[in-house]
Amino acid sequence: MAKFLFVTGGVASSVGKGVTAASIGTLLKFRGFSVAAMKLDPYLNVDPGTMNPYQHGECFVTEDGAETDLDLGHYERFIDVNLTKASNVTTGQVYTSVISKERRGDFLGGTIQVVPHVTNEIKQRIMRVAKQTGAEAIIAEVGGTVGDIEGLPFLEAIRQMHRDVGYGNAAYVHVTLLPYIGATRELKTKPTQHSVKELRSIGIQPDVIVCRSDYPLSDDLKDKIALFCDVDRRAVIPAPTVQTIYEVPLMLEAESLGNFITERLGLPQRKPQLADWEALVEKIKRPKREVRIALVGKYIDLRDAYLSVREALEHAAIYHDRAVVIKWVDAEQLEQEGPDALLSDVSGIVVPGGFGYRGTEGKVLAARYARENNKPYLGLCLGMHVMVIELMRSIVGSNEPNSTEFDPKTQYPVIDLLGEQRDVSQKGGTMRLGAYPCILTPGTKAARAYGEQIIYERHRHRFEFNNEYRNRLTQAGLVIAGLSPDGKLVEIVELADHPWMVACQFHPEFKSRPTRPHPLFREFMNVAKETLIEGDQRPLPLEQMLA
Repeated sequence: MAKFLFVTGGVASSVGKGVTAASIGTLLKFRGFSVAAMKLDPYLNVDPGTMNPYQHGECFVTEDGAETDLDLGHYERFIDVNLTKASNVTTGQVYTSVISKERRGDFLGGTIQVVPHVTNEIKQRIMRVAKQTGAEAIIAEVGGTVGDIEGLPFLEAIRQMHRDVGYGNAAYVHVTLLPYIGATRELKTKPTQHSVKELRSIGIQPDVIVCRSDYPLSDDLKDKIALFCDVDRRAVIPAPTVQTIYEVPLMLEAESLGNFITERLGLPQRKPQLADWEALVEKIKRPKREVRIALVGKYIDLRDAYLSVREALEHAAIYHDRAVVIKWVDAEQLEQEGPDALLSDVSGIVVPGGFGYRGTEGKVLAARYARENNKPYLGLCLGMHVMVIELMRSIVGSNEPNSTEFDPKTQYPVIDLLGEQRDVSQKGGTMRLGAYPCILTPGTKAARAYGEQIIYERHRHRFEFNNEYRNRLTQAGLVIAGLSPDGKLVEIVELADHPWMVACQFHPEFKSRPTRPHPLFREFMNVAKETLIEGDQRPLPLEQMLA
């Protein structure tokens, strides 16, 4: 039977449950165990696909087209597995399923209640991941904070799992915050005590307490938490803020959390293979030259809205032994102040995905600046749309070319609604989603980056390149670098006479890994690191410096 590890959070949201869950998965993978991870989200939405990024951060897309919580991105990047739609469970999904079963008559004669019907549905979905993946360990993170009313059915379900699968097959990790009081210069444990008390009142006794803080945790405080929360002192795990999130698995391993969890779950004791991850973290922390990259977006006040893009840039910089410095550029501010004021001090420009007209003209200006100044450019989804729009505007000498998403009556609809989307009325889960094949054009920058002819990339869009303008744009220097197998959908475009101006319809950031950066980000960074900005001097070779 699979082993189950449930991760809950206390005191405050955003304390790092997702990174903790992903890091524990990494500890188990270090020991040779197969791992699957899932997120249990208490909100009533069926998925986060229709949420504003300011509400919920990035919407992460899986290979099979599920729009999911951004924590699944952490799981995939740390554990290096491709998850599926089964790995994200929401209250909306659970209630939709239970009500559908009731309407079919599956519960004929019964009164439908939260316990047992809703909790049984949740447990079935947890067990489904174990069955589908065949993983030896299943890590399930419960979203929100203990005490949230909407999270109670999920907490009750994981409490029941303890009895369903047996004590030796289920364990609980509680991630909590230790606030620092500046006036007295001390960390306080009382919020953690109350959080654990709330958890225990539900019937869950945590086996491990991970203590998030900005300062080191003293032995006296560890003793106090162990005593008042009734956990083994070995299971009080300090988790102070570190330089990079990829250091968290090593930090937890140094506290012997991996050994404690395998012992608690009755898994074989194995020596963890840490060398590759230690080398990764050492490389990240080592001083290195910086590369300044502009990320032009409309949700930059919440940087988690572009979490996977940020991480993909970090992965590419690590590969090239550079430190990426992201300049967060508000697309609307770019419209007002102009690109010279905001983009002249960067070595590359990334325009990520997005929806709606707000900020779009600023992104078009970014694409124009990159084209006219030979600045490395990487466009993602909408970033491809604005690159095509900008080029067409330069061809006709007018701002009329546009996407029908922004101007349904434009005379030059270079970006238009996919044919399959024209009769779609519902918004949720109806875009072109998930992994689709793409045939690369030999000799292009994209083909050289990938080193293969057929690729599979994850999509999330309704609008697409309008083939009516393909000939006119290619005559002006646009290169069609990737197409769908039937040749109808343009997947990648690039400019012929440009160091690196490449854009794609898909979201390559979702497939980047810290030890294996995505090819497009890797090659974009390769060009950007050699691009001088005003005031820069190209470093001399060592032998010339010593001459």
